[in-house]
Amino acid sequence: MATRRTPRTADAPSAPLLTRAALNRALLARQHLLARATVPVGAMVDHLVGLQAQLPRSPYTALWSRLTGFRHAELSEALLDRRVARIAVMRGTIHLVTADDALVLPGLTAPLYERDLRQNVLHGAALRTLDLAELTEAARGLVEAEPRVSTELGSLLAERWPDVAPGSLAYGARGTLPLVQVTPRGVWGRSGATTWTTTRAWFGAERAAGAPDLTDPDVRAAELERLVLRYLAAFGPASVADVQTWSGLGGLASVVDGLRERLVTFRAEPGPGSASGRALVDLPDAPRPDAEVPAPVLFLADFDNLTLSHADRTRVVSEEHRRALATKNGMAPGTVLVDGRVAGTWTVARERLDPGGVRARRELATLTVRTFEPVDPATRTELLAEAEGLVRFVADDAAEHRAVLA
Repeated sequence: MATRRTPRTADAPSAPLLTRAALNRALLARQHLLARATVPVGAMVDHLVGLQAQLPRSPYTALWSRLTGFRHAELSEALLDRRVARIAVMRGTIHLVTADDALVLPGLTAPLYERDLRQNVLHGAALRTLDLAELTEAARGLVEAEPRVSTELGSLLAERWPDVAPGSLAYGARGTLPLVQVTPRGVWGRSGATTWTTTRAWFGAERAAGAPDLTDPDVRAAELERLVLRYLAAFGPASVADVQTWSGLGGLASVVDGLRERLVTFRAEPGPGSASGRALVDLPDAPRPDAEVPAPVLFLADFDNLTLSHADRTRVVSEEHRRALATKNGMAPGTVLVDGRVAGTWTVARERLDPGGVRARRELATLTVRTFEPVDPATRTELLAEAEGLVRFVADDAAEHRAVLA
């Protein structure tokens, strides 16, 4: 794969230009979406700085699209062994992250949760009447004694604060404590209520004590720099606005400025909001393939970070198609990439094969692909072949499978 190496340029207007197509291929390469990788699950999760995972099954599809021969058991075992976990971090959303990241990222992203607790429309007024430090310690004791669902946690906290709604108390606890969603939730083929405990209880006090001390300003500054560098490795080249969109954090311009001597600078193709093109930074030796490198047809999970992690997402989805993906309930559909760009959506529906039968339920799982525009015969063949593999993966318990292009 041809890769460009470019010396650092400090002056953005005169920096080398990267077209949207070039940014697209750089992003796909770093996301392992130009070719599936043969690395362990933990290594991929670490490289991507987590996978968005508010729906427990989403990371399985995300990893299937990025890893050669990925099996459900690989992620399930990593969850059960506590090598990875599901926890709220970037953008205030649940992510699947490594154990090491679960012990650091909640502290780095804490400012966005603190802001939400003050401003939240439903719970902010009630929480502003409380000593949040006292609430945090009370909640910590409860969830470390045993993992608890939110309703139970709220009810127990309400015994101490009877004038505050239990839901608000539980919300406050989730916003101030690093809470893991414990297994079996997230394990393939198993179900369970959303049940919480702290990272210290889940990973052990000794391991938690070995995590970076983010109360030390120098340590926190170093970890924020490391976070930006990791973001660029997985999502770059990118602007300051891009990294802030991905993380949910503000004030990162100073962090990027502190890294300038370790970065190279580019200029994005001009577009809406930037007549001369946005200034981009990147790691000097990160892959930047030629814009003409072929990209395979791919299926992405709902809420895949590929489509959510930049302020300017036109490198992977047009504004017109991005608006078409919006839903009234805020849920994101699974998407299809054709030539590296979002070109449609996919859904899976099940129907019973033996209605009213007394035998064990047998189902047909159908994956339907809907493209925004007509596709040529070769692309149609590639889409259906990939869809056949995906439907067998996501509906592995179905008796029969099929893929159709609507």
